[in-house]
Amino acid sequence: MLLETYQAKGLLTVTLVNGQTSDAGVYAYRGDLVLKEGTLREGSTTDRKPPEALFIHSALLIENDKIKFVNGLLPTLDLLPVFVEKYKDDIAPDCNALVYVENIAKGMQVELEGVTYKLIPFKEGLVWNELLEELYIEKSELKNQSPENKVTIAYTAAKSYQPKTPLVSFSEAQENTIVVVKKAAVGAI
Repeated sequence: MLLETYQAKGLLTVTLVNGQTSDAGVYAYRGDLVLKEGTLREGSTTDRKPPEALFIHSALLIENDKIKFVNGLLPTLDLLPVFVEKYKDDIAPDCNALVYVENIAKGMQVELEGVTYKLIPFKEGLVWNELLEELYIEKSELKNQSPENKVTIAYTAAKSYQPKTPLVSFSEAQENTIVVVKKAAVGAI
């Protein structure tokens, strides 16, 4: 199984959901997905430092060992080709990909390796909640559902999601990146 392979390779971290949905052979995952592994610690062949890059708060739906749905947060747009390169053999040709990106100011779509990635600007909040809002999924639709089936519900809604954003080349998308300034908050609020 694909998720077991990822787990064995240390590619899944901060796991919230990892299991089979109510549909046989369909698996859901929510958590962070490693894009760039940390370097090996000195003198070790297996112990790694923390990952250098993550697909944060990702949600995956996997069927027949292929990723059919992917959602999550990329801190920078330049990590999208890193994700595609690392996982391209596992991404289904009809994969539905809704990706939040911190350093873009407007929504757009790019095609990489035959898959269209719908890019959505991310300002703040929780990625999962932002996704539910973007797809118009009501909390009542998720009530009494297993965590795995909640990802299935998001995937089903994402299949009909058609943003009115332009399809651009990746180089055009890179030209539309912005500098993200994060405010530091310290002390009691």
